[in-house]
Amino acid sequence: MLQVEALKIKGFESVVVGRDSSSNLHAIIAVHSTKLGPSLGGIRMWPYTNEKEALQDVLRLAAAMTKKSAISGLQMGGGKAVIIGDPGTDKTRLLLRSMGEFIDSLHGKYIAAKDSGILPEDLDIVAETTNHVTGTTDKHGGSGDPSLATAKGILAGMQAACKFVLGANNLQDRVVAIQGVGQVGWNLGNLLTQQGAKLFVADLQPLRVKQVERSWKATGVPLSKIHQIQADIFAPCALGGILNAHTIPQLRAKIVAGGANNQFLDEEQDPYCLMKRNICHVPDYILNAGGLIHLYVKEILHQRRLAPWISNIGRTVEQVLSASCEKQLPPLIMADQMAKQKLEFS
Repeated sequence: MLQVEALKIKGFESVVVGRDSSSNLHAIIAVHSTKLGPSLGGIRMWPYTNEKEALQDVLRLAAAMTKKSAISGLQMGGGKAVIIGDPGTDKTRLLLRSMGEFIDSLHGKYIAAKDSGILPEDLDIVAETTNHVTGTTDKHGGSGDPSLATAKGILAGMQAACKFVLGANNLQDRVVAIQGVGQVGWNLGNLLTQQGAKLFVADLQPLRVKQVERSWKATGVPLSKIHQIQADIFAPCALGGILNAHTIPQLRAKIVAGGANNQFLDEEQDPYCLMKRNICHVPDYILNAGGLIHLYVKEILHQRRLAPWISNIGRTVEQVLSASCEKQLPPLIMADQMAKQKLEFS
């Protein structure tokens, strides 16, 4: 039987822990804000070492979703869910159905989507016990995997950053180092290959690296070295915290622009450290908004034309980088201020 415990967390509208011993569900849903609309955010399944680690992750992700929706001009709030467990061994039909019941207990305040460890086919099962789900398969009336839209948004942001920093948005022969070739990283690599970029790649799974070496004629690099590649763009597309006191001094890229969430380990100090090195950072929650936009346009607004919304990511990047340069603030701090303004004046 599902048991739900509410936590009081400052700055969050609702944080609830769900447990169901019959399905081995142990999950957390965080609703950061519904000021602009119901909170829409993915379910991440990950083998966290404990609930404290999972809580820290879901809070950071949910807060970022609020900023992502606001700065992207969407009438949506910010929320996120995490399931504690290994998606390769712990994910079962029973667990996913229990997750649906847990989501349903919030009565539409949180709308689910996919994230790491969750597939559209999994969301089909979640949708058996709640209507508050987006991104199910076409067969179940959803718009499917938004990973390609996420990658297209990252590409648009990269082009805008290249124009701002390097004087041209052309990615032909640009060197891009991609950390993580999961669904978003894979789609991004395909798009960059079509643009004529030269790719270096790293991933936890050696087989994926071998595949992309063949598919893209990319160069495989150990995970511990990918951020040290002398590149035009370093693209973190794995988990967060890659930009920190240890890695920032080792970076050799002109631009950091990737799909990973919460790229700075310390979001107060690390952005300034990166700025001092004269490396341009494109805020992750602007760059990776394509997936959220895909779901918002297709399943909330029920519109078909996605391209103009994705193009807007490039324009937002230009605005943030220009304001950042003018006010001598790191782009992430600048973006945070702009997102906060949109929330305050909504």
